[in-house]
Amino acid sequence: MDTDVVVIGAGCAGLGAATALRDAGVRCVVLEASDRVGGRAWTTNPAALGGVWFDMGAVWLHDAENNPLTPIARAAGDTLLRSDEIRTERTFVGDRLATAAELADYDGAAGRYAAAADMLLAQHDDVPLSAIARALPDDPWAATMEAWEGPVICVVDADRFSARDWRDNALGGSNLVPDGGVGAFVARRCATGLDIRLGTPATRIAWNGPGGRVTVDTPRGAITAVACIVTVSTGVLASGAIRFDPPLPASVADSAAALPMGLAMKVALRANGADRLDLPMHCSVDRQVRAGETLMPFQCWPFGRDYVQGWVGGSVAWDLAAAGEAAAVDFALSQLRGLFGGRVDRLFAGGGHLVTGWDADPWARGAYSTCVPGQSAARRQLAEPLGDGHLLFAGEACHVPFASTVAGAWISGQEAARAAMRAVAGSV
Repeated sequence: MDTDVVVIGAGCAGLGAATALRDAGVRCVVLEASDRVGGRAWTTNPAALGGVWFDMGAVWLHDAENNPLTPIARAAGDTLLRSDEIRTERTFVGDRLATAAELADYDGAAGRYAAAADMLLAQHDDVPLSAIARALPDDPWAATMEAWEGPVICVVDADRFSARDWRDNALGGSNLVPDGGVGAFVARRCATGLDIRLGTPATRIAWNGPGGRVTVDTPRGAITAVACIVTVSTGVLASGAIRFDPPLPASVADSAAALPMGLAMKVALRANGADRLDLPMHCSVDRQVRAGETLMPFQCWPFGRDYVQGWVGGSVAWDLAAAGEAAAVDFALSQLRGLFGGRVDRLFAGGGHLVTGWDADPWARGAYSTCVPGQSAARRQLAEPLGDGHLLFAGEACHVPFASTVAGAWISGQEAARAAMRAVAGSV
């Protein structure tokens, strides 16, 4: 054997797996197709935004009190910014700010929405997320809640998403931001001391060899190992970019198909002057929407910077990605214009802009996994070891309750590593 375990992918799941293996004294090689670590946790310093750090993908350490990455950051002395505490909020109803009574009603909407979901799920095995708002026909905020929980947070249209999966992965606690960005934190604190080979995509994985041996083919040659942990996205799995020999069991392919990639798009617009739209720094802006309308919330002047950042997900994000960057910028401006009027065009004319493009990344093919209605068991099924633990899958798609987060990817990778260790011990 060239190594004990080969890990495919140096995102958070792959780094979590490799860290657990290294700490246990198990030989491990990580193969990463791209030229960097972190996967969908990626911090850049775009010139269009003045060179400040900007997270292209993951933004928060969710449920920080139970997040395994939080103690890593604290042990290293990293500053963790409390996003929930420094953020202010503005909600619009039409082109005006919501009244105090409307805001109070909005504050209770999450509880009403969750209660309606629980009632439906007590009666049915599963329902589409869209069934929840339909069960609240007289609630003026039900469509807004659906827009938040479906396209914005879970990056998929509500009629294509499992309500049970949504409830299974509902997180509490606080959201923290490592100063300098989540992606930079992952690269700085989670990848040290590991054998990571960048620019080395896996093209074929031959598994179930003699004694369970695994052989991974790459453009740089083949690597043999006792076990292999595959941490690529479900979008990459579905694309056929990696060939499995023998073919994966139908249960694995079906589980991956039940967890298709959704898309989230960030559009950042830099101001060309001093106007701040009469908003405080680090202000989140959203609005009440009706059924069928698109919600694009904005974070305005984050950390005192001179840009606003909008977020749109689901089919609208896919459509904008297909239409091109200019269409995404125009869409964001139109959403802001509906709230703040023509001053928006003057403020952002000629300013820099940035549009994320996870749809076009061949090593991601979307933002993160979603779950088809009726398939909420797929996450756990995909994480089931194959070949007596010689082939394993890990990643944000494989974890509950931290699905679609860096924490879920990290935990899933560490769980897969423990299963791989048992396979290694058995081969010895």
